[in-house]
Amino acid sequence: MPFVPVETPKCPACGKSVYAAEERVAGGYKFHKTCFKCSMCNKALDSTNCTEHEKELFCKNCHGRKYGPKGYGFGGGAGCLSMDSGAHLNREFVPPKIPPKAPDGLGCPRCGIYVYAAEQMLARGKGYHRRCFKCVQCNKTLDSTLHCDGPDKDIYCRGCYAQKFGARGYGHIGISSMGLMSDIRDCEWQSEMAPKTAAINVEQIQAPIGEGCPRCGGVVFAAEQVLSKGRPWHRKCFKCRDCTKTLDSIIACDGPDNEVYCKTCYGKKWGPHGYGFACGSSFLQTDGITEEDIGSQRPFVCPDTTSIKAPDGEGCPRCGGAVFAAELQLSKGKMWHRKCFNCARCHRPLDSVLACDGPDDNIYCKLCYAKLYGPKGFGYGHTPTLVSTNYDYTPSCWGSIDRNGQKSENGCPRCGFMVFAAEQMKSKNNVWHKLCFYCSECRRYLDSTNLNDGPDGNIYCRSCYGKFYGPKGVGYGIGAGTLTMA
Repeated sequence: MPFVPVETPKCPACGKSVYAAEERVAGGYKFHKTCFKCSMCNKALDSTNCTEHEKELFCKNCHGRKYGPKGYGFGGGAGCLSMDSGAHLNREFVPPKIPPKAPDGLGCPRCGIYVYAAEQMLARGKGYHRRCFKCVQCNKTLDSTLHCDGPDKDIYCRGCYAQKFGARGYGHIGISSMGLMSDIRDCEWQSEMAPKTAAINVEQIQAPIGEGCPRCGGVVFAAEQVLSKGRPWHRKCFKCRDCTKTLDSIIACDGPDNEVYCKTCYGKKWGPHGYGFACGSSFLQTDGITEEDIGSQRPFVCPDTTSIKAPDGEGCPRCGGAVFAAELQLSKGKMWHRKCFNCARCHRPLDSVLACDGPDDNIYCKLCYAKLYGPKGFGYGHTPTLVSTNYDYTPSCWGSIDRNGQKSENGCPRCGFMVFAAEQMKSKNNVWHKLCFYCSECRRYLDSTNLNDGPDGNIYCRSCYGKFYGPKGVGYGIGAGTLTMA
């Protein structure tokens, strides 16, 4: 069945099809939005002031003039005589007045009419009309900064001037300095006044061995020289050896065979291969190579550095292998492999922020370090959980750290060793180590906000101080009215 288009209504004013997006309705007819105006005075109309008569639109005033009653009382005001039929609004074609031509050499070079000062544009000592001051080739409007005076005594824009009178050959196109101006459609614009350039193939001028272009061996002149790895190339020879893609200084890669490649071809031929080295992560790159090619072109590198054992005390503390700079992680003056730098208990990967050095020369995460070597007791778990009430689990190094030097009379009251400024904590009468600054009863670590000095010279937390030295009796327990004799 042949396709039958849907019929659309026609505009009575212009006779063309009217679509829904631009229609205006009056008297049952559909008009274009631009045609919806008075047919006598061309006033734009709307639904409130339009009047339709035999498919013609009028404003109310023009409709009354042409079709309204005439006579006494029908004028502009009461008691006026109106005989206006609107005949003066019927427009007739008036031919435009043609200005007189100026004498030869005195008018506009484009149209030959007199040029007055208010509209004058100067070029080559001649005055043009502003509307005539255009490119003779593409009709682009020009000004004093864009126009070019041609040798044929006419004016051009810069593009048309270069196409018609500019130099031809390699490197003389306006779009790119690497282009060749040899477009066939420009041949008809070529004039006899344009400079002639001879097509010279510099590849035929062979240079001494090792001094010319590495690709063709020809002499490379300064106007077409491109440098790569200290060797000059012709601009048109500076392409990828495999895919012949045109290169520049940003995307060119120098291969070990003294050739140039694009980044993609260089990666396929000389880059790393295997899982993870293809276009995206987790892909296997085996494009254009075999196992024999990999073995012949690149030396085998063992990726497992843990199998390279280091002398005792110089390798990784976890595996004993040699640690190289690319995988180095420092902790407490020792070098670790990046993959060995994890918690000794939960094997969580660590970094310089999360790692904690334990007294057993191992590394832990903060949570495992707190479980193994942190303080125990009420208030040291996930508050208010009781982690441990048995002090048998307290590490042996807690409160009795092996310090260098002899004990001092003015040292820490708990361990007896000298206290330095970087680790001192002060009470009422003594100076303590930060690790020794804990409650003598419950061994809870203290600070300046919860410290209580006991009469026996020890320090206590508030709860233990209240038990030993606080008031006893009714009202001094945990709650009001409670009896405590603790």
